[in-house]
Amino acid sequence: MTQQYAYVNDDTLQAAADGSAVGLQASTRGELRQVDFFTHMLLNGRFYQVRAGTIATGVAMDSTLTDAAAEMSVDAAAGTTIIPIRFGIAFDEIATALTVRVAVKAVGVVSSAGTAFTPLPLLQGGTAATSTARVANNGGVTVTAELATTTRRLFQYNSVYTQTPATDLANSASGFATVAAAAADLRYVGKGAACVYVQAAATTAFPLYFAELDYIEIPTTNL
Repeated sequence: MTQQYAYVNDDTLQAAADGSAVGLQASTRGELRQVDFFTHMLLNGRFYQVRAGTIATGVAMDSTLTDAAAEMSVDAAAGTTIIPIRFGIAFDEIATALTVRVAVKAVGVVSSAGTAFTPLPLLQGGTAATSTARVANNGGVTVTAELATTTRRLFQYNSVYTQTPATDLANSASGFATVAAAAADLRYVGKGAACVYVQAAATTAFPLYFAELDYIEIPTTNL
């Protein structure tokens, strides 16, 4: 019977050339080391982020969720695939009797207008993304019209605020109303052409928001 061994490599991390054969790694106790898919993509520089808002300056929401209007988008042309992993958003300047709606959707047509945003590599010093992005306030990103037969809804948040801003702030440790969607809520593989976009709107007062969308980018030939 053939025995298999793995290398203990705690002091010096192994980094072989691409395409070369390497030995398996194990801990000093003999457990085989395995890297999950997300960590593997992060270490390989395949993770990127699109964000809205800086420091204490948020971005104004749209007045209503309007078809073909979004706040941010990530686009993949043919030959590139995008996989959204995490979306987070926080609001401030919440007003009385305010209805807030946030949606993350995906479609097989790239966005057509809006201020360009350069995706940030989540591997510090990583290579620039092949995919492109847009971020604009008040629904300033133009996406293709929504259809029940072609548009995927990945995440939806609706809430009606009935408290005054002072009471709302008093009941929140950070002063923000926060909602975040984890990876389990964003199951989508956007084989280019593809677009993942975010819509955010409020009925009154146009509250400000801060948001981030993290995603993986890979060549479609690697699927």
